[in-house]
Formats: sequence, structure tokens, C-alpha cells
Amino acid sequence: MINLRKLIHLRSLMFKKLLSAFLIVFAFTANAQHVLDSLLIEGHYRVFAYNPALKVRPGASLVFVMHGSGGEPMGLVSRGAKIESHAASDNVMVVYPGGYKRYWNECRKASTALANVQNLNEEAFFEALIDLFASKYKINKKQVFATGFSGGGHMSYKLALTMPGKIRAISAVVANMPTDENMDCTPMNVPIPVMITNGTADQTNPYDGGEVKTTGVTLGTVRSTDQSFQYWAKLDGYAGQPVKSMMPDADTSNNITVEKYTYQAKGKPEVTLLKVVNGKHEFITDFDMFEESWKFFKRQIK
Repeated sequence: MINLRKLIHLRSLMFKKLLSAFLIVFAFTANAQHVLDSLLIEGHYRVFAYNPALKVRPGASLVFVMHGSGGEPMGLVSRGAKIESHAASDNVMVVYPGGYKRYWNECRKASTALANVQNLNEEAFFEALIDLFASKYKINKKQVFATGFSGGGHMSYKLALTMPGKIRAISAVVANMPTDENMDCTPMNVPIPVMITNGTADQTNPYDGGEVKTTGVTLGTVRSTDQSFQYWAKLDGYAGQPVKSMMPDADTSNNITVEKYTYQAKGKPEVTLLKVVNGKHEFITDFDMFEESWKFFKRQIK
């Protein structure tokens, strides 16, 4: 006669295994619509991910969502889900470019990443992506935006500095501008809308500036968040103090609050800082960083 307690235990184990299998299948299915593709740029295959099932119309905006140092495109797909959920209503296409061997050739001179050492042509890669999606989906070349997390934020800065004619606005997440001695780009000094989102407790990208601390690669020093913010504010023609407001506290279970500082005037690009008080070098639960980037980008569409 089968022991009832053992029977219940066996059924419980079977249920957990079935549930686990279901979640694995669900996770695979959730990303199944996204595909990896590549472009041959100056002898190097550069990868990118996107969802060909997104329903966009001719004239759609294009948003690049970029991973951090050591990351890869498919690893960021779940983070871009909120922007993709607006694809049909806001007519926006989302693309996840990949760094060369998981790293970007951004503007940090001290970077020991192979992409920087070999001086990969990032501008050529992004111009090719813009042309590809203009041909494939008839996106509006005047409404191309870039956002990224950590190293992806640094890549966003580079696009704003070196190809502002191709990029309408950027949003850098947990990333500060390189210091002058660590700057490896020649800025075109063209005013452009910029949003920065940084955490005051970030030990990797120090809020008050200094050395970027990360494993496996040297990246040099960055400016403080305020210096990074003021770099773009000055370039965009602002002086004085920005307007301060508080973002709604969507997660009261933690000690994080978000202060918003904005320069905005008619005829000038918007420059905004989201100061994540007690925020670390991570995605937070208080708001979706990339969805907030898209809200910022939408404000720049004339």
C-alpha cells in the first residue's frame, strides 16, 4: 500500500518539474520572436538583435538599446520590452546592437577592450544599421535615438559626440562622461537632447566621478554626474539652475527616491538628469529606465 505522505511528495515533485519546464519553454518563447543578425563592417561581423514581428508603419522612430560592457544583445531584450510594447501605438522600432566581442569602442582612451584597442569603426556600424532599417522598415532617419546601460550609455555619449547629425537624442543610464584626459573622441559640439540617469550609491560608475571599477577591463576615469550634466547643458545653451521636481515613488519598499532636474526652453534641446538617490549600478524597480528614455525621446519629436 502506497504511503499517502510519499504520494503527495511525489506529486509535488512532479508538479515542480512540470512548472520548471513550462517556465523554460515560456522564457524561450518570449524571446523566440527576436532574431540575431549581423553586418560586415570593415572586415568585422557586427551583430544586432531585433523583433521582426513588431508592427510599425513607414516613418517609424528607431531606438537603439545598448548593453553594458561584457554584455550581449539578446541579454537586453527583456529590458527593452516596455519600449517594444509601444511599437504599434507610438510607431517605434527597437534594435539591440552588439559591441565587438561584448565591448564598445566608445570614448574612453584608457579602455583595454579589444574594440577600443583595434579602434573599431562604431560610426560605420550604426550608419549601416540606420540604412538597413530605413530600407527594411522605412524608419524616419530624422527620428533615430540611442540609449544604453553602463558601457552602452558611454556608447550613447559617443554617438551624440561624433554623429549628432544621425542621432536625434540620447539617454545614458548609469554612465558619466569621460574626463578630459580619458576622452578618446573628437566632439562635433552640436547641441543635442540628452538625458542622464545615475545612482548616488553607484560603486562602478561613481556618481561624484573618479575611476570606473570593473572586472576584466580597464576603463579609466569619468567626470562627476553634475559635470556630465552641465557639459550637455552648456553645449545646448543653458545657464543657471535647472528646474527640480520629484518623480513618483513607485516602489516604497526600498529607500530609493528619484529627483528630476531639467533644462528646457523653446528652441533649445532638452537636457534632463534623473538623480536616483541611493541607486546602485543596476536596473531599479522604481521605474523602467528604458521606457523613461522613450518618454524623453518622444518629447524631442517635433
